[in-house]
Order: sequence, then C-alpha cells, then structure tokens
Amino acid sequence: MPRRRFLTAAGAIGLAGAAGVVATTSTACATTSSGAAPQTEPAMHHAAAGLMTLIGSYTSASPAGRGLEVAIRDDAGKLVQSAVVDGVPDASFFAWSPDHQYLYVTNELVPNGTITAVDISQHHPVVLGSKPSGGAGPTHLSVHPGGEYIFTAHYTDGKVAVHRRNADGSIGDQTDLIQHPGSQPHAHQVLVDPSKQWVVAVDLGADAVFVYAFDTATGKLTQHQHLELPAGTGPRHLAFNYDRAYLLAELKSEITVLDWDLDAGRFTAGQVIGTREPDAGGENFPAEIAVTRDAKFAYASNRGDNNIATFAITAAGLEFRGTTPVGGDWPRHFALDPEQTSLFVANQRSGAITRLARDANTGALTPTQDVYECPSVAALTFHG
Repeated sequence: MPRRRFLTAAGAIGLAGAAGVVATTSTACATTSSGAAPQTEPAMHHAAAGLMTLIGSYTSASPAGRGLEVAIRDDAGKLVQSAVVDGVPDASFFAWSPDHQYLYVTNELVPNGTITAVDISQHHPVVLGSKPSGGAGPTHLSVHPGGEYIFTAHYTDGKVAVHRRNADGSIGDQTDLIQHPGSQPHAHQVLVDPSKQWVVAVDLGADAVFVYAFDTATGKLTQHQHLELPAGTGPRHLAFNYDRAYLLAELKSEITVLDWDLDAGRFTAGQVIGTREPDAGGENFPAEIAVTRDAKFAYASNRGDNNIATFAITAAGLEFRGTTPVGGDWPRHFALDPEQTSLFVANQRSGAITRLARDANTGALTPTQDVYECPSVAALTFHG
C-alpha cells in the first residue's frame, strides 16, 4: 500500500535466509556514543555481563537493515557490541513465550509473510525455523499466556492468524485465519486481554477494534465485539491497564481511553486526548504506546514530531504531561528496560536506537547521549 511504503521506506522485497545462529559482530549496526566501531568478538562473550537486547530491522529497506541482531546493555545503560542472527529477515516485531525462553518474530516484508521462532533458552539465539504467517505483511504478533498458541496480525490484507506452538518452541500448524471486513482492512495488532479470556485485534484500515472469544482446545476465534471508531481514526496499537485500555490512533494523533469489561469482553470508548504539543504542526503518525508496570504513566511515540509523549494515568483517564525529543527520526517503536529506568527508542529513518533516562516518580524522560546505530531499525526487546 502507498501509505505503508511511505511509512517503512521499504525497498525491494527480500528473501528469507536459512536458519542460523548468532554470528560474529557486524560493523553495520554499532554503538556510536563514543564514535568507535565495536570489537569483532562474539556477543556471547559479553552475555553474562549485561542484559541481552534483541533488535529487529528491515533487510529489504534502503539502507538495508540486518534482520535480527543482538546487543548487550551494560551497567551504564548503554547498548554495546552487536551480532547478527542468520535467517531472520525483515524482523519488525517481537513476542516472547511466557517463560521468556523463546522469541517469535514477524518477517514483515518477506513475500507472502512469515514468522520465525528463535530459541534463547541458553542465552545464545538459535533459529528453530519459519512458517508462513497466514497473510501478507505480518506486522505484530503475541503469544497466548498459556503458551500453546501464537497470534499474528497482518497489515497488508487485514487477516489475523492463529498457530499452535510446539513443546520445543517451534511454530506448529495454523488453527484459524480471520479476515477482517471492509474495503481496506489493515490489522496492526493482536493481543490477549488481562483476564486471558479474550483476544483483541486492532485494525487501522477498518477503523475498528475486534474482540474475539478464543477456544483454547481448538485454537479457534469467534467474533464477540466490533468496536467502530470515527472514520479516519486509524487505530494502530492499544495498551491494557487492567480494566482500561489506551488506544493509539496513527492517523489522528490521539489516544482514546477505553473502559474494558473483563467479564463481558466489551470495550466502551471514553476520553479522547491528543499526543502532540498544542502548537505542533505538520504531519505526524503515532506508532507505539506503553504503560508502566506501576500503572502510573503511559508513553506514546510521535513519528513526524519525533518525540515521546508522556501521560499521567489518573482515575479520570489520561493527563498530558508534555513531550521529549527522541534524538532521532521516525520513532517506530520503543521499549522500557526491565528496571523501567530508561526508555529505548527505535528511530527507523535515522537508523538509530536512542536512550531516554526515566524518573520513576514523575514519569519524566531525559535525553542521553547514548546512540546505537542500526539501519532501518524497526523494534527492540529485552531478554530479562
């Protein structure tokens, strides 16, 4: 789709590589806060000394990314070293198994779409293999809390797929495939609600959120609610906060606060709040949203304004606290580290991950000088 090509700046479609393991350090994606290239040592040498960080990038984009790579976050909060995991092209989103031993990856721009399983149980990534994802443009995936199923959302054709997850962590057979309605559906997220009873899919093209009942015996989805948003909203991702959810709109730069009835499995739309500064102008396309573990703050990324918006979570809804520059261009994704003392931002167009220090008491973010270069970076996650 033209909008998708604009947002990803993707070039020619790449081909999936063969399954592999962590290679030696690549100089194409390197820590640059000191300006020095990384040493050519295997990442495993440093695995015990820091937090393993998995980074995804678009191998089919221009400039080409590296697919899946490994970095180590040191005690100072800086990402150091780099290694490439062979056989994981166009890695654009991640999901962990409940025990955090297996990682699942969308290969978004691979022809017809695939998803890949990676074994990290020994702190040494080994690719278990890839499977057709069930649709075109897989852009988001999640694992059921029970660990038996994987859900994948497809942007290009608006499908949601369900696969079994094998006992060895590999991807099993497809058990269901749902086609969202509308002339241009674009499923952008699929996840399980906090009660573990319902599966929720956010569709940017259909301007809707779909709630599904899920049969854990058969792996089948049954539509339960179709929540329609105003035309042109473009909902992209939501983040749950127990009996509430915060729905981020890519095309309107807004967050809609949704009340969530866990027993009935139904959303009710409430407060709508902007993600931008009052005087902001020009185009802006929000991308990612997250809630802190203590449920006191929420953050959203603005692509265009190139900042992170901070919100305090109150009994009434969300309270806008301002924005913080990310120090890069086009913040497609971000992740809080396990301690939630830093927020790491994947800036796709500038090809860099930047770090913002976080004050846990006030929620305030502060830019740092830490920059980790990686062309066409898409997402990151921590093994911790």
